[in-house]
Amino acid sequence: MKRLSWFNVTALTLGFAFLYLPMVILIVYSFNESRLVTVWAGFSTKWYGELLQDQEFLDAAWVTVQVAFLSSTIATVLGTMAAHVIINAGRFPGRTLFSGMIYAPLVMPEVITGLSLLLLFIGLNIDRGIMTVVLAHTTFAMCYVSVVVSSRLATFDTALEEAARDLGATPFQAFRLVTLPIILPAVISGWLLAFTLSLDDLVIASFTTGPGATTLPIKIFSAVRLGVSPQINALSTLMIVVVTIGVITASLVTKRNAVRRAEEERAGAASA
Repeated sequence: MKRLSWFNVTALTLGFAFLYLPMVILIVYSFNESRLVTVWAGFSTKWYGELLQDQEFLDAAWVTVQVAFLSSTIATVLGTMAAHVIINAGRFPGRTLFSGMIYAPLVMPEVITGLSLLLLFIGLNIDRGIMTVVLAHTTFAMCYVSVVVSSRLATFDTALEEAARDLGATPFQAFRLVTLPIILPAVISGWLLAFTLSLDDLVIASFTTGPGATTLPIKIFSAVRLGVSPQINALSTLMIVVVTIGVITASLVTKRNAVRRAEEERAGAASA
């Protein structure tokens, strides 16, 4: 095995420092006693207590979770259906246009997407609120889910689904009982990606939100414009902790499923 050179070690260290050192500093200063975020005055957890008593931040967090859950769920369903059509439907009139429309939000600037959705809601006389933000997030998150699921369906053995249909299953039953369990890790990954994108979105949400539908990124951006407060550091630290726990949990579940699938394949090969 080749040993790491000093250049590779230095580049790796600088790269990780560039990525994670600001987060470490933010976490450290979230426990700062002083109200000034750049002056260390001792260890304290009082800003976490004040954050949990700030009703505006709590309301914004609840709206964000609602929007992220609904939009990611709808985007996962629609994105999985779109990926199934693109991969398994073969050549059909309008396939290129359909694929282009699915993948367009990937390269479309968020400002253009948000502005176009705003004009659409105004033209349809739809009052802006939580549901308009959900629809907007579903629109751009669906393409990411479609990409993730398509990559898994591209390597899926369609003979398994065809065998189920030959045994009397309907197309929907074959997909639900055969295809979906096999591609489920990709579907879950797509849902997690859509959920994360919705939590993080600021530009599109700012165009499509309305009274009573302020998301957490919008609330944070509005607060930061008046100056960074220790409560923002505490909130950011909690978000980092939640995301870290989610990533570790998803990695452990994926690894466990991979190990179990490998054991089942070895058991099947041994019995044969």
